[in-house]
Amino acid sequence: MHIVAEFHAHKIRPSRIAYRVGIDIAFIEALIAGETEPAHFAQLVKHYRRNRYQQRLRETQKSTGVTRYEMQQKIEREFMQEIDL
Repeated sequence: MHIVAEFHAHKIRPSRIAYRVGIDIAFIEALIAGETEPAHFAQLVKHYRRNRYQQRLRETQKSTGVTRYEMQQKIEREFMQEIDL
């Protein structure tokens, strides 16, 4: 369940997750749809999205000036949209 949540947080399609991990696609789709363990899976996805957000912000440290600022703003907007989902 953790690996599916992590891949889902990175916006990888369910069919690709099933192919990479070797898990039944029906189970993956049930997790994403909230049919199987909705509270626990949602919490895991939120955790991995937060980790991805922090990782992307750390990667912007390599840039400087306006480029860095614009990248950080884009990352923050995307994260806020993901939270609203």
